[in-house]
Amino acid sequence: MSPPAVQFPPEPAPFDRPRAKVLIVDDDERNAFAASQALEALGQELVVARSGPEALRKLLTDDFAVILLDLHMPGMDGYETAALIRERRRTRDVPIVFLTAVFRDEGHIFKAYSAGAVDVVFKPVDPFILRSKVQVLVDLHIKRLELAQELESRQRLMEEHARVQAEKLEAERSLQASLRRQQAIQRALPIVFYSRAAEPPYAALTVSDSVKGLTGFDAAAFTADPAFGFERVHPDDRPHVARAQEEARRSGAYACEYRWLCADGTYKTLIDQGIRGEDLDSGEPVLFGTLLDNTERRALEEALGHARKMEAVGQLTGGVAHDFNNLLTVILGNVDLIQRRGGETFPFARQVAAIRQATERGAALTRQLLAFSRRQRLDPIAVDLNDLVRDFSPLLRQAVGEAVSVQLEPADAPAFVHVDPAQMESALLNLAVNARDAMEGAGSITVSIRADADGGHRMIVRDTGPGMAPEVASRIFEPFFTTKDVGKGSGLGLAQVYGFVRQSGGEVGVDTALGRGAAFEILLPAIEPTAPKASPATPAIADATGSEHILVVEDDPSVLALAVDTLEALGYQVTTASNAAGALRRLRGGEPFAMLFSDVIMPGGVSGLDLARRARSRNPDLKVLLTSGFIGEEAINWASEYPMIDKPYDAPSLASKVRAVLDAEDVATGSPASDAPRAEKKTPGPRTAVQGPGGAAQGR
Repeated sequence: MSPPAVQFPPEPAPFDRPRAKVLIVDDDERNAFAASQALEALGQELVVARSGPEALRKLLTDDFAVILLDLHMPGMDGYETAALIRERRRTRDVPIVFLTAVFRDEGHIFKAYSAGAVDVVFKPVDPFILRSKVQVLVDLHIKRLELAQELESRQRLMEEHARVQAEKLEAERSLQASLRRQQAIQRALPIVFYSRAAEPPYAALTVSDSVKGLTGFDAAAFTADPAFGFERVHPDDRPHVARAQEEARRSGAYACEYRWLCADGTYKTLIDQGIRGEDLDSGEPVLFGTLLDNTERRALEEALGHARKMEAVGQLTGGVAHDFNNLLTVILGNVDLIQRRGGETFPFARQVAAIRQATERGAALTRQLLAFSRRQRLDPIAVDLNDLVRDFSPLLRQAVGEAVSVQLEPADAPAFVHVDPAQMESALLNLAVNARDAMEGAGSITVSIRADADGGHRMIVRDTGPGMAPEVASRIFEPFFTTKDVGKGSGLGLAQVYGFVRQSGGEVGVDTALGRGAAFEILLPAIEPTAPKASPATPAIADATGSEHILVVEDDPSVLALAVDTLEALGYQVTTASNAAGALRRLRGGEPFAMLFSDVIMPGGVSGLDLARRARSRNPDLKVLLTSGFIGEEAINWASEYPMIDKPYDAPSLASKVRAVLDAEDVATGSPASDAPRAEKKTPGPRTAVQGPGGAAQGR
């Protein structure tokens, strides 16, 4: 019996033997041809270069097994070429064989080896000797390539093996993780699977355990009581659910959304959908369906709709505020002129006063709308909420009346925020008056200042009133929404608070429920305290006159005429322009103007701000006062660049503001005010914009 054949492992597939490239560098065509003829039998790729630079260019793109380099070449000789080859990392290890017919002495041969040659062959070249030398170097090169190729192949095999093992291990881990996830999902799936009877009261037959996480009730609570599920549907939604079940009888499928009373006493919005089938045992019609919690999505949709509605009102406000304030400026200014010129004996003084009062109310409403839409211009400074509430408390107590007690709970440490103090006081007043009205004039208001865990400061205004239902609380910051009787409120007070706080970088909310009052909370970012700055006194109205030359720029003819009448009555020289282009022509005309008084929003593509910057670049000493009935959110970036006065303004406000700007030191250079002739000596005025009539300070 012959021995069994020995099984040898399969040999690896043979590699394709690579071809090598040989570079022949010789300026003599005959020598290059002779070398090529001698090496042709090697079966390798022969590349000829006629000079050192040409050889270097070929070495940039190709790899060579050996370089045959003529020593004696015009321009760049063999030594220089070899030196450059050895300097490059890619070619420094390529064998170089020098060919020479001239340099045969030992000195040149030593120099050749020093330049990096591995051998020197003398011309005329013996084809056999040259071929033998090159063959050895080519074989070494090919062996090196084959070894590298084999090593690379083995490396790829090892990496592939490792990858396969890793993928196998990862697949096993993923399978185990998937099984664990499926088990966790089955235990806490937010979707509830159920079957129930097709007829009222739609008794539950089976309910998945995930119903506990959704409703707070165990599955047994649904299957034990046939009416349990339907009776906890919100009463307003039950007819809708009944209609959906009727649809299932006709079409075999249904889908509806309703509110369901959970174990914690809150309603969740559920999406209920399923199909009509039959019980396999009894043949009775059965509904198979799922329940999905849609509470959060519904709340987000309502919040988005609310935000869009609020933004639409804000855009509408911004669109009409500029023109409306221009109209109010004209009315208020002319009323002021009539009152000043008519005096107390004017026969229609009472009617003019009524017009003024109505105009100021219109201006106040516009400011409230601008505050809500976050388009009002603020003058924020560092304010300690403790000091603000304490200083404002006497006026707060006066506003809410003696029947309402006001308690203050300041924070233990300073609570500095960056806000407009007048608007902050107005917001506090709105909240207090709103609380007083909710308590019908009797109760308690507590104003607390507290540090927030996230680094902010909170102002909490809490009352002992009747509180609000959720549907009312969700709308209280909407403009024009009010629960008061007609004529008792505009519905803009809380909207103004909302807009001011958001424009100041804060948040405002309310915690309330029926029977436990309401707590309004304003959260503002905290800042480091700063040293208070003394505000210069505002000049008295009697002192607010002058004789300086003022350039007034206003595109509304009525407002322009009013400004001219007011300023000329105060003794100023006035030149006018209806747009920025006309103003620039007058400024270039050489007339010495002491002040530029310009509207911000004007046609023609150049705003009052751009005009002011161009004018100041030509005349740094020129004083600037800007005005506008609506500026927008972009004013945040430059509100402190130039002083402003808001529209609508009256004559006293304009007079004191103009005088204050003319007397103030220059914003950019700090130079003193102009020494133009004056009717009387004036007192330096503030650099901040003054409120128009009926503003926050005056409106209290």
